[in-house]
Amino acid sequence: MASATAAPGAPIHVAAGAVTDESGRILIARRPDRAHQGGLWEFPGGKLEPGEAPADGLARELYEELGIRIRGWRPLICIQHDYGDRQVLLDVYRVDAYTGVPTGREGQPLAWVAPEQMDPAKFPAADRPIINALRLPSLYLITGNDSADPEGFAARLGRALDAGIRLVQLRAHGLCDSDYRRLARRVQPACRAAGARLLLNRDPDVVRDLLCDGLHLSSMRLRRLRERPRPANQLVGASCHSAEELHLAGSLGLDYALLSPVEATLSHPGAPALGWSGFAKLVRMAELPVYALGGLGPEQLQQCFAHGGQGVAAIRGLWPS
Repeated sequence: MASATAAPGAPIHVAAGAVTDESGRILIARRPDRAHQGGLWEFPGGKLEPGEAPADGLARELYEELGIRIRGWRPLICIQHDYGDRQVLLDVYRVDAYTGVPTGREGQPLAWVAPEQMDPAKFPAADRPIINALRLPSLYLITGNDSADPEGFAARLGRALDAGIRLVQLRAHGLCDSDYRRLARRVQPACRAAGARLLLNRDPDVVRDLLCDGLHLSSMRLRRLRERPRPANQLVGASCHSAEELHLAGSLGLDYALLSPVEATLSHPGAPALGWSGFAKLVRMAELPVYALGGLGPEQLQQCFAHGGQGVAAIRGLWPS
């Protein structure tokens, strides 16, 4: 990403690409030692020219830096970050199709790395949420309300896993703590066998000793936090309904947020819906990947991408009948 300056107080607007290969690896480039954040790895791209649209700037920069012409891409995430001496606004795209062979045309070292193998400490701070976005799937299942029937619950979860779900939040508010712990122990092996990550939605102290892949926090628990409740090798996310809650989730170093309601829902019929325009406005100010939640299903996935979302989270839209 080319070094750049901007007017005092104005963010440097950059377009960057997460260029993928057939095995899902991502192309990264090493910044020159003399540059801002020099010596760190980054996602190729650079500063937009005055009046240039981000997608146009991406195409230009990737041709200039790598010698490739992009053919298929979609928005991945937008990140605003303040380094203290400068602010940056990153419009990041996932690039899945291109022509040409990527080459470091400016002498920059290149590497192909799987998202799971990326070390966030070797990237600029503004790039670290991009790594989270690349590691997270586009569909996020929140389990349904039949948790009191363990057999039926396990069968429905199994069908969801067979259909390709790889991120599961165990939501069972109707269960007492001991029954919730029993259900978590039952479903964890099924998620692990399918390669899916299991997130527990409970007081962190109640589930501290259970095997899982992380936690999901209610907005109320989020507001009570003073620090991230789990280490970096586990996912932590939160339910958010406002710009303030999204900012808090980002400042605490959480990995994702659920933003709702995007559309009217049966479970909260009186709650005012954000709509896609309201969702996009809040997501653009966020500092972490954001899933759209509320009256949605897989059929809205492309619409979610177009409005800056990580993907769709759902109960009814993803929980098998």
